[in-house]
Amino acid sequence: MIDVTRIHIVRHGEVDNPSGELYGRQPGFHLTERGRTMGNRLAEHFEGHDIRAVIASPLERAIETATPTAELFELPVDTDPNLIEAGNKFEGINVNRNRAILAHPKFWPWYVNPFTPSWGEPYTEIVDRMSQAVRDALTRARGGEAVLVSHQQPIWVLRLFVEGRSLAHDPRRRQCALASVTTLTFQARRLVALDYAEPAADLVAASRDITPGTSGAELKK
Repeated sequence: MIDVTRIHIVRHGEVDNPSGELYGRQPGFHLTERGRTMGNRLAEHFEGHDIRAVIASPLERAIETATPTAELFELPVDTDPNLIEAGNKFEGINVNRNRAILAHPKFWPWYVNPFTPSWGEPYTEIVDRMSQAVRDALTRARGGEAVLVSHQQPIWVLRLFVEGRSLAHDPRRRQCALASVTTLTFQARRLVALDYAEPAADLVAASRDITPGTSGAELKK
């Protein structure tokens, strides 16, 4: 019999970020109360599944999102630096409040190559590290399931790669809402299906997010 393994790649819940800055990899950003409820909703979503590993980005918001699922299955929350947020030169800037700031001449050198992109971590490097995280989870959860908690851009770039699409993209078109689940199903180590779910969609509709996408969350200004 061929082993079937499912890797659920989860985006973290809503973050407490009253200033609306692009927090990126900065430490100290935790979930809001709604974000913690999203984590609980994810645990409910996975109840009855054969979860054998729960692995998170080392950032607080990812670990906090993963914790209810880990507790449900009596597992530790392991961390993997390969799941961390994408590097971005705009980190710490509130780009949502005034998009005109992006046109300031001091940022022009960052726009040299939008296909790399020149303002942040190369898409190909994101694919490499996220793919490694998935391979490691496949080994750990063979024949069962693993939950990996990461961030919008790394998840979406991995999905573009899996679907054979261009890695360069419009962030407003990312289908990767807060607390969403992108599931990769493998037979042995061959990918056979990709699915997407939003178990906390009603909570997302009442949320504010700094990252563009196709969900119902309002952009935090």
